[in-house]
Amino acid sequence: MKNFILFLALLVSATSCFAQSQRRNISIVGSSTVYPFAALVGEYFTRTTGNLSPHIESTGSGSGFKRFCAGSGLQYPDITNASRLMTSEERATCLANGVTQIIRMKIGRDGIVLATSRAMPKLNLTLQDIYLALAMQIPDPEKPQRLIANPYSRWQQINSALPNVAIHVYGPPPTSGTRDAFDSLVMEKGATTFPLLRKMKKENPAAFKQAANRMREDGRWIDAGENDSIIVQKLKTNPNACGIFGFSFLKQNEENLQAAALNGYFPDSANIADGKYPASRSLFLYVKKQNSSMVSGLPAYLKEFISQRASGNRGYLVRRGMIPIPDREQRRNSEIVKSMQSK
Repeated sequence: MKNFILFLALLVSATSCFAQSQRRNISIVGSSTVYPFAALVGEYFTRTTGNLSPHIESTGSGSGFKRFCAGSGLQYPDITNASRLMTSEERATCLANGVTQIIRMKIGRDGIVLATSRAMPKLNLTLQDIYLALAMQIPDPEKPQRLIANPYSRWQQINSALPNVAIHVYGPPPTSGTRDAFDSLVMEKGATTFPLLRKMKKENPAAFKQAANRMREDGRWIDAGENDSIIVQKLKTNPNACGIFGFSFLKQNEENLQAAALNGYFPDSANIADGKYPASRSLFLYVKKQNSSMVSGLPAYLKEFISQRASGNRGYLVRRGMIPIPDREQRRNSEIVKSMQSK
C-alpha cells in the first residue's frame, strides 16, 4: 500500500512538472502593423493543424520587445512581432533576463503611408513638407540660422501647391515601431534638407534628433495610440485629417482612403519593394528558440507564416498587403524553421 501511495505521489509530481514545462498555445505580442498578418496566419495554422489558436496581442513594437525580453519562462511571450529592428539596449535586456536564443526572421516589407479621406484633395508631399507640418520647432524662414516654434496651421502655408486645408495628423505614439520608422525615414530626412539641421546632425546628433523627432503639441499632431484601425476610423469621420499607418491598412480601406505621394512616389507594391517609396521598411518576427520544444505548435506556426501559400508572391498575406521578401531571404527562413523542427 505504501508503495502504491508513493507511486501516485510520483505520478502527480511528474504530471505537475510536465504541465509547468509545456504550454498548449503560442503567445505573441508586438507590432500593430504585423498584427493582422500574425492573426491571419493563426487562423490558417489552427484550421490546418488542430492546435489551439495563438494568443496574439497588438502592443506596439517597443512594448512587445519589453515583454518579450522580460524573461525566459513560459509566462513570457514566445514571439514578438516588430516593424523595426531590436535595439542593442533591448537585446542586452533579453540576455540579462535569460533570453539567450533569439531568432530574427524578416517576413516582408511594408510602407508607412500618410493617408486621407478620398473627399480631400490628393496630397503630393516632399519629406521637407511633412517635417515643416509636424515638427515642434523649425528653421526660421527669415533667419534660418535659428529654430522657432512651428507657425504653420494650413498645408498651403508650407507649399503653395498644397490644398488650403488645416493641418491635422493622427499618428502612432513613441512606443510604436511605425513611429520609430517614420521618425528616421521621414522626419529626420526632411529635417536634413535645411543647412542648420544638417550641421546639427554632424556636430550634435542628440540635439538633432530632438529637433527632428519632437512633434508639435498644439493639436496639429495627435498621438492616436498603437491601434492603426483607430486612426483609419478617425479619417472616415474627419475628411480633412491625415493619418499615418502601414500600407496593409490602406489596402484594406482603399474604397474610403487614399495615400499621399512622398517625393513623387505613391506607395504601391513595386515602389515599396524596390525602395523608391521613401518610407519603406522591413517587418520581423523575433522568436525564443528555447521555447520551441515547450510550446505546442511553435515551429509549425512559423512554418505556416513563411510558407508559399502565406508569404509567397501570391500568398494570402501578400493579398492582404504585405510585400514579399526576395527568394534568398525566404530560403533562409525555411532553413531556420527546419532547424527548429529537427530539435
